[in-house]
Amino acid sequence: MKKKIVVIGTGYVGLPAALMWAKAGLTVVGVDINENVVRAINDGTLMLNEKELQELLEDPSVRANLVARTTPCPGDVFVIAVPTPVDPLKKVCDMGPVESALESIIPHLRKGNLVILESTVPPMTCRRVVQRLLEKHTKFKVPQDILVAHCPERILPGDIFKEIVHNDRLIGGMDARSTKAATAIYATFVKGQLHETDDVSAELSKLMENTYRDVNIALANEFAQICELLGANVRKVIGFANKHPRVKILSPGIGVGGHCIPIDPWFLKEVAPYNSKLITMARFVNDEMPHRIAEKIRRAVSDLPNPRIVALGATYKKNCEDKREAPAGEIVKLLKQDGYNVAHHDPLVPKLGCSSVAKVAKGADLIVVLVCHDSIKRELTENRAAVERVMRTKRIIFFED
Repeated sequence: MKKKIVVIGTGYVGLPAALMWAKAGLTVVGVDINENVVRAINDGTLMLNEKELQELLEDPSVRANLVARTTPCPGDVFVIAVPTPVDPLKKVCDMGPVESALESIIPHLRKGNLVILESTVPPMTCRRVVQRLLEKHTKFKVPQDILVAHCPERILPGDIFKEIVHNDRLIGGMDARSTKAATAIYATFVKGQLHETDDVSAELSKLMENTYRDVNIALANEFAQICELLGANVRKVIGFANKHPRVKILSPGIGVGGHCIPIDPWFLKEVAPYNSKLITMARFVNDEMPHRIAEKIRRAVSDLPNPRIVALGATYKKNCEDKREAPAGEIVKLLKQDGYNVAHHDPLVPKLGCSSVAKVAKGADLIVVLVCHDSIKRELTENRAAVERVMRTKRIIFFED
């Protein structure tokens, strides 16, 4: 009898995993509180712009093994893949979605079930939240009766299909049985190496991965500020520094976006506030960047009466359509709050779409490239003269290569 997997949360993390398990021949139920998402899955419509995943959703074997619904049902494995936002004021993890997901599966749990937490969470969540809730509301003991493991996702929007299959995965069980059971589930489709560990190590490792990147981005952004103060070209200087065989400085930018890097470091500070000074300062540096970029834009038009500004790029990184936590949106918001006339466009975001830079640049005094998608860079490289002809004042600033 084949395993039945119930996936709670069918967004960027849950749905791709559900598709892969269905393709591997397992019975999969995708659960989401959004009725539109459930309807789209059952109709064979992917609400993510991922070609390979859309093809998977249309695959006959996947269609036969996958169904979506708004409420959980009994199964052998329950996968929690819901968002874990950070409280904007307290800077701590909002565990509400995870707790709600756990509470929703409690009526369906049976002895021997496996609960996998994919959501990124603060360290000790499996032991302090998952175990506490399951034992409080059931007669079962964790992990003796209900197996529990933390298997954090490692995917990148825009390349989800490749990453979910080929990236190495951490399998962190609360005991050896939980680890082995979870490993067997992911082995059905993961071609990368499956690294077996304990739950706390898996929780910590995921947070360290994104914190490492956040701290290094903050370093690059501080280098940019120092170079600006001294009148040096930061990208040129970083290029020279990176010629050292053991140096790899990142490129500075307008801030940090996405659902992981600007959020996960706070989860480490939450559990170890006195041992995360560097981590906290890096967060402050990167969170401050939209304000610094907005100030540069103000200075660029300070000599113009009622300047019209066109901002290009709204996603958190180039060549993707994901706007989550994107600093570009914060920059535009700050300028509009100051009364500036700002038009925000992005060829990859339907509501902000534009067929060409030249069309949206008509009458503009300043074009600021906040996120340099390849299509934007190509037009401003090959047809810059055509763009400048329609502008009122010919000023273009790139804040990203």
